[in-house]
Amino acid sequence: QVQVVEFGGGLVQPRGSLRLNCAASGIIGSINDMGWYRQAPGKQREFVALIARGGDTNYADAVKGRFTISRDNAKNTVYLQTNSLKPEDTAVYYCNVIAINRVRTGYWGQGTQVTVST
Repeated sequence: QVQVVEFGGGLVQPRGSLRLNCAASGIIGSINDMGWYRQAPGKQREFVALIARGGDTNYADAVKGRFTISRDNAKNTVYLQTNSLKPEDTAVYYCNVIAINRVRTGYWGQGTQVTVST
């Protein structure tokens, strides 16, 4: 079965950085788009960043210029480098395997907590 696991979150000060890691396993074929989403307490889950298999990226306005998404197709892994973190970035960050073999899947990881606080 497909499994998606995120790690790399933690407690950081404002203006700090974290690198989040998401590894997918049990994949038969090729992953197309992969994305990062986040959910803050009391809020809806929101889009953060997406990367296509070929490397094209999209970012939410709130993180543009601060976060960078990347991937390693050989490892079925996606990364999110988060820089210049703000308290409003505090959330559980989730990885999503959006499509496999051009079929929508929507496999989610368990989430990794990012807390930005003094």
